[in-house]
Amino acid sequence: MIEERFLLAVSRIKEITKEMEPGCGIEAMPEPFREYFGRMADFLLLMADTYHYVEAGELYLAPVCELKERNRRLYEDILPENYGRSFANPEYSASKLGEDFGRLLSFLYAELRSLIVFAHEKRQEEMVIRMELFLEIYGSFLCSLEESGKIPDYEAVRESAYFFVSDYTREAFRCRLNETLNPEADFALRIMESSDLKSPEYLYYFGEYITEDELGTWEHLSKLPGETIKLMADTYTEGYRIGFLVGNKDISKKKTVNIRYCLGFERMIKQAVENFEQMGLKSVIYRAASGILQGKGLNRTGYYGAVPNRQYDYDHKDDIALFLDRNLVRVRMEAWQEAYEEFKTQAALFGGPAVVEVFGEEPPDFTEKKEAPRLDETQQKLSVEYAAAVGELQNRYIKGEERSFTIIAFPTPKIGKDYPEIFDEVIRINTLDYALYQSIQQKMIDALDKGKYVLIKGRGRNRTNLKVMLHPLADPERQTNFENCAADVNIPVGEVFTSPQLAGTEGVLHVTRVFLNGLEYRDLCLVFEDGRIKEYDCKSFDTPEENRKYIKDNLLFHHDTLPLGEFAIGTNTAAYVAGRKYRMEDRLPILIAEKTGPHFAVGDTCYSHGEDVTLFNPDGKEIIAKDNEHSLLRRTQPKNAYFNCHTDITIPYDELGEISVVTDEEVVVPIIEEGRFVLAGCEDLNKPLEEYSCIRT
Repeated sequence: MIEERFLLAVSRIKEITKEMEPGCGIEAMPEPFREYFGRMADFLLLMADTYHYVEAGELYLAPVCELKERNRRLYEDILPENYGRSFANPEYSASKLGEDFGRLLSFLYAELRSLIVFAHEKRQEEMVIRMELFLEIYGSFLCSLEESGKIPDYEAVRESAYFFVSDYTREAFRCRLNETLNPEADFALRIMESSDLKSPEYLYYFGEYITEDELGTWEHLSKLPGETIKLMADTYTEGYRIGFLVGNKDISKKKTVNIRYCLGFERMIKQAVENFEQMGLKSVIYRAASGILQGKGLNRTGYYGAVPNRQYDYDHKDDIALFLDRNLVRVRMEAWQEAYEEFKTQAALFGGPAVVEVFGEEPPDFTEKKEAPRLDETQQKLSVEYAAAVGELQNRYIKGEERSFTIIAFPTPKIGKDYPEIFDEVIRINTLDYALYQSIQQKMIDALDKGKYVLIKGRGRNRTNLKVMLHPLADPERQTNFENCAADVNIPVGEVFTSPQLAGTEGVLHVTRVFLNGLEYRDLCLVFEDGRIKEYDCKSFDTPEENRKYIKDNLLFHHDTLPLGEFAIGTNTAAYVAGRKYRMEDRLPILIAEKTGPHFAVGDTCYSHGEDVTLFNPDGKEIIAKDNEHSLLRRTQPKNAYFNCHTDITIPYDELGEISVVTDEEVVVPIIEEGRFVLAGCEDLNKPLEEYSCIRT
């Protein structure tokens, strides 16, 4: 039946390409729409050809040059050099088709582009339902033009797209959860297992965009000795295992782990799969979402290739705004409930994600386009409610107190000419002496635990002046506020962190320039009162209104305020020096950047959904600062306890004037002064800083 629908759809699309030609007899179709439907029909025929190419096995027999050319054709329309005249660009689409239809039909094209990956996975039904949506909308134009000589009513066309999103939500969510939890549904793992990885052709089998960056990563890893690949994989998988250990969680209860990574690292990932198998865990490697039904957004969660155009991603990150209403939220929640109930056994066995992040790309400079869909105030509230409800539901089936994670990061060739040297340096940073940092950090924690609050002040252009309140320790001999984090869930070492007490936490957090979730903030300033954001501003755009909207949409995630969920002191001065030495501070992922100075997370605490797990530091003291006044609502108002976000903001050492802990007796104990560690026992942390200063001098 699906095959028949596929053939009928392709046949009708072929007719459309002829109907859109000049002089074809459908002269009533206005020229901009004629161009749009003609180009979309051509694209869909390319998708049909791609499907047959894969189905016939030609993909797996072709030489690299042919694969490279076909891959380029799939993505060329949204590449930066072509995006200005692409209907995938809502600005161009609106200029040609009008604001309403321009926005809606640009969304439609973005959704049709998900056929690229479905063709490579031979998921014919996913292709069919999107082809049929295109045909339905095209048909509505033809009918209206024939009946009235006018294009159809916008709302009627939007309704067709709305019901597509609503009607296919249940099956889409079911498939997504199956991909997340079921090793048998693993398209990527089958590619890795069937390839020796010695030649780069296999990279094109995934259907992702492949550039010289992915090929360069593959080439670099292919030249590394086996022991280096094993070291990389062992560091990664051991971090995952130790995360369960230090989190006082039983890994033997778990049977699956989700691997997330960027293409090119398959040699390391294949070794990691073997490592996890030795722990009794099967790996699940699912693709980052490609369409609105899967939850496509600005940031990719899953495996992925090159990002063809980050501006395209930014323009379409809120496409759901075209449809989001309370009824759709209800449909989505019912769909998640049904999916989790169907896969509840697999959900209980899921251990959590193991993530390999990459960095090196130049920070993007996004343009805010009025033509792109954006959530209105009502939709923002719905979005917040929906995220909270989904988070609560997920935690019911994948319990936070039983799962863990790990994250590690490596550079790609986009980092520049020193790529091989930087790659080696990152491996060194990722494998620094665990015991040394643990010992130094314990001395820092001993001092911090004597305090009532911590003072953090900036220097130079940095205007930070914060007072962070600590939880009182009922039994200082057996209790601690700070976790001694060496290298487990967050690789590399090291930091000490806590969930602060909100009452009394106040002041200004300021960073001159920072990248959060892939977005740049200039002169970011957050003002806290009783631990919650009271005011916020930045200088990324020309007007205060634009800057506040930017922060609320992308840092507060549409909440009116967020609490300070974490305060930490990063201790990895070696990572800081590497960033300075290679002039790559603006490209470091937060995973490394957060270790290069104090950082402050807004949103949920660092122990979200795992607050009741009893945790101990290596010195035997119990970590008691896992809650704050807001997260405690989980006991009485669970739907209001979590924000489902946690964003770290780091002040680099060179912008740091002081970190001091103040005791109950108002004795001030300095930890850091003028960017240097001054607490006794922490002197070794200054060595990389001093060596770098000597080299520069």
